[in-house]
Amino acid sequence: MKKILVILLVAFILIQFFPIDKNNPEPTPQMDFLKIKNTPEKTANLIRNGCYDCHSNESKYPWYSNVQPMAWFLKDHIDEGRKELNFSTFATYLTKRQAKKMEEAAELIEKNEMPLDSYIILHSEAKYTDAEKQELIHYFKTLAEETRLMNTLPTEVQKSDFKIQ
Repeated sequence: MKKILVILLVAFILIQFFPIDKNNPEPTPQMDFLKIKNTPEKTANLIRNGCYDCHSNESKYPWYSNVQPMAWFLKDHIDEGRKELNFSTFATYLTKRQAKKMEEAAELIEKNEMPLDSYIILHSEAKYTDAEKQELIHYFKTLAEETRLMNTLPTEVQKSDFKIQ
């Protein structure tokens, strides 16, 4: 038993020499969801607190991101989150995809699937009240509908709405 504990301790120490890459891509404010959708500040803060660590290029790496294997789990989670929805590059999505992502966001919040419980445990600011959930659900559903309507406009009008300034 003592041998197994020593082996586990040595393995734990060795894996600490394999850190994760904590560099975020450069911010591009002109492509960011909160900016292009002109999100009200109160709603923007809710989205930043509950979504942006995993679904944007503005991830903040807490102390436990320095400890393996937690850091590997965290990095994988962030990579998957950005792949599924990246608020930092939202303007690059076609309007149809934007509408779908907003519908999905509303649905996941409604079903209490987002933010993840594992995230809320260490980030209490991401735990939404019922009123905050309703605010976000309404906001995302409204945006989805507006975006869907935008998709019915001629392409030239769609492109002009997301012009990089």
